[in-house]
Amino acid sequence: MATAPLSSSDLLPHLASDAADLVVKWQRYLKTERRASNHTLDAYGRDFSGFIQFLSKHHGGAVTASMLATQSVRDFRSYLAAKRGEGASARSTARALSTVRNFYRFIARSEGIENDAIKAIQGPKLPHRVPRPLTEDSARAVMETIGELADDDWIAARDTAIIALLYGCGLRIAEALAINMDQVPSGETMRIIGKREKERVVPVLPAVKDAIETYKALCPYVLKPDGPLFVGKRGARLNPRTVQATMQKVRALLGLPESATPHALRHSFATHLLSRGGDLRTIQELLGHADLKATQIYTEVDSARLLDVYDKAFRRT
Repeated sequence: MATAPLSSSDLLPHLASDAADLVVKWQRYLKTERRASNHTLDAYGRDFSGFIQFLSKHHGGAVTASMLATQSVRDFRSYLAAKRGEGASARSTARALSTVRNFYRFIARSEGIENDAIKAIQGPKLPHRVPRPLTEDSARAVMETIGELADDDWIAARDTAIIALLYGCGLRIAEALAINMDQVPSGETMRIIGKREKERVVPVLPAVKDAIETYKALCPYVLKPDGPLFVGKRGARLNPRTVQATMQKVRALLGLPESATPHALRHSFATHLLSRGGDLRTIQELLGHADLKATQIYTEVDSARLLDVYDKAFRRT
């Protein structure tokens, strides 16, 4: 098997060879046809491993292709009950069920293995969650403070450039760290490869370009054209966890809420554009959302903010 999460030692002992073949084909489909990111593949792998381990224990033996095809509504409900018993949140349980459904859709379409029971299963109800962006002042404070935590000037410049891309261009952290040197903008726009290898063009503000150029000038490593733009202390492509840890320190220093994560800067980009009259369709393109519904959620953020301002302004004491 090609990818670690679905070929891990936790999964293999629980699969018969015919079921393992199905998993390999599904994995290949996710990676090559769906073009799922490594992050998505990891999440699918963890969720599906848990499902297979449950079935193996539930039925007392290796999971076969026939067993997968004949799982009943009761079996699937037992799986969800086991997830809840482990303390999994409703969102985590819903995601795991979505992974299982994805697998069953794949084997039905590609292998003709139908299981109607999975279609009858309803996932847990999820609370409606609205993105929690930073205020403009808080986002600006993060930009100004992030570099103060680094001991080396080049790392300070690197972290500042990354935050500039997240907030100034609305990038996901994985998109920013995937940028290679030959993708660094020389003009006013930049091509970004997003989820499922979908390409989009984003404008690059002068301040963002300046931050990148400052980092490049200070970086002690030779940054090759086909190599990563952002590197760690040993010269390899920077790990997202490093950025997340730095953001956590900034959050503590500035007294920001736990929701102030690197991804919150992308939410902030969208919300602040919208509050300044940005068009939803344009924001959708800038964010790389496949569906406008994913972008429309920011209108709820903006409305909630207006209501909060109104409430504070007219609240009676």
